[in-house]
Amino acid sequence: MSSDPWGRVDETGTVYVRTADGEQVVGSWQAGTPEEALAYFERKYEGLVVEIDLLERRVKTTDLSAKDAQTAIDHLRQQVDEHHAVGDLATLGKRLDALVAVVDSRREERRAAKARQTDEARQSKEKLVTEAEELAASEQWRVAGERLRALVDTWKGLPRLDRKTDDELWHRFSHARSAFSKRRKAHFASLDAQREDSRKAKEKLVAEAESLSGSTDWGATAARYRELMQDWKAAGRAQREHEDDLWNRFRGAQDVFFQARGEVFAERDAEQRENLTRKEELAAEAEKLLPVTELKAARAAFRGINERWEAIGHVPRDARPKIEGRMHAVERAIQDAEEAEWRRTNPEARARAAGLTGQLQDAVDKLQKQIDQARAAGNTAKADKLGRELEGRKALLDQALKGLEEFGG
Repeated sequence: MSSDPWGRVDETGTVYVRTADGEQVVGSWQAGTPEEALAYFERKYEGLVVEIDLLERRVKTTDLSAKDAQTAIDHLRQQVDEHHAVGDLATLGKRLDALVAVVDSRREERRAAKARQTDEARQSKEKLVTEAEELAASEQWRVAGERLRALVDTWKGLPRLDRKTDDELWHRFSHARSAFSKRRKAHFASLDAQREDSRKAKEKLVAEAESLSGSTDWGATAARYRELMQDWKAAGRAQREHEDDLWNRFRGAQDVFFQARGEVFAERDAEQRENLTRKEELAAEAEKLLPVTELKAARAAFRGINERWEAIGHVPRDARPKIEGRMHAVERAIQDAEEAEWRRTNPEARARAAGLTGQLQDAVDKLQKQIDQARAAGNTAKADKLGRELEGRKALLDQALKGLEEFGG
């Protein structure tokens, strides 16, 4: 019989291993010596140690799943429990128990992590749904559409939840997207209809603009073009493929008209500037008649100047008040001279002026005499009163004398 600290072989070749519960049969050995038998089963023990060492490292250093780890543990425990090796099987059992605890802890950690991940995924999907439902009412069609597409990509990257929850959230999310798409489609359909109406309206404006391009009724046509431009702005935009072409035709028709008007106006402006130069020369000639010394000659000369003035024609609008004002000033000076001459040579007026002067002179002489009598009588108050009246009559007499002088004495 052969033995060592953990096992022995009896005379029949039966191999035993020592455990806390006593000796347990490992197997039977008939092929060699008892020492060889023990060595064989000791090597099996060492093999179990190696496998357990390897499993411990895998559990600690890799992402070995709890299920696979537990399967490996169960396989090794079966070999330990069935005493298929000679060695410290109790220690191996404790190591396997410790591994089970580690795997169970890892399983709980992963279960908790998965629960957290699921809860985070649920919250993330709920936020996506909420945002999608808010975007469903947006009219920022491009921005909201791009954001909804980004939300779909985000959704695809999130873990699936339980079927019921996932389906409910996806239904709300999908419904929000559909509602937005439906509203956007209706909006652009309405916009297309509006743009078609705008196209038709602008085609009419273009047709009228082109029909007016050859008009020479400058004022009325220019006013009508301004109205057409206001109508164009009010008509809104047509489809992109029509808008630029319509605008080019509309603007081109106006350019034809305004270019023609500009050429006519440029010619007219040149003529009016020339007229202004000629009228300035006549105004300077008329101003040389002042001051009026020979009324008859001045009147005849001004009449001739004015006839030439009237024959010249229009001058630029902004220069008109100044140049006409110069001629009017000369005309007024001649008229003033004519009035003065008429007053001087009018017999009736002269007679009235002379009569008024004589009456005022008589009144002054009479008042002076009354004043002298009052002072002689010592009536100073009456003399002062009559003196004040005398001063007023003298002032009137001075004015009458000046008027009489205008008639030549």
